Amino acid sequence: MDTRFPDACDRILLDSAALRSRVTELGCAITRDYEGQDLRLITVLKGGLYFLADLARAIDLPLAMDFLAVSPYFAGKGGVVRLTKDLSDDIGGASVLLVEDVVDTGLTVNYVLSLLRAHNPARLDVCTLLDKPARRIADVPISYCGFTMPDRFLVGYGLDLNGQYRNLPSIASLRDEAVLA
Repeated sequence: MDTRFPDACDRILLDSAALRSRVTELGCAITRDYEGQDLRLITVLKGGLYFLADLARAIDLPLAMDFLAVSPYFAGKGGVVRLTKDLSDDIGGASVLLVEDVVDTGLTVNYVLSLLRAHNPARLDVCTLLDKPARRIADVPISYCGFTMPDRFLVGYGLDLNGQYRNLPSIASLRDEAVLA
């Protein structure tokens, strides 16, 4: 295992070369599909920041970026998502690509999509680096997907556990005992 990875990680699932290669492929597809459009990339802080930065550099088109922040709120058995930072720019009439680090249950993505639709974009699509369909509760329309992943707790490349491990260069799964600690 890479010496930068802590003992809490059991194995690297995607190394930095695989991530770079796939992000480049996604950037080429997005460049082709959004040619001539007013492209806006939006991500949810903080996890999506790493993927957004690399993806934006892989897209050979003029584009703008903006950020949202949301926070889960758990009341009783169900959880809801609430907005903690809204967009800074108007996206009305623009072609918006929501850039997600991971889609698992789909609840947060559906909430964010409803927020973005309220701003009246001309087009609204989702690009996720990681899709974990085993955890899906809500149907999510994913237009661009980097990798389909197993139902494991993942860290690195923006993904974290209690704010730690975001800066790891690859994506690794955590040992069960590290997640439960």
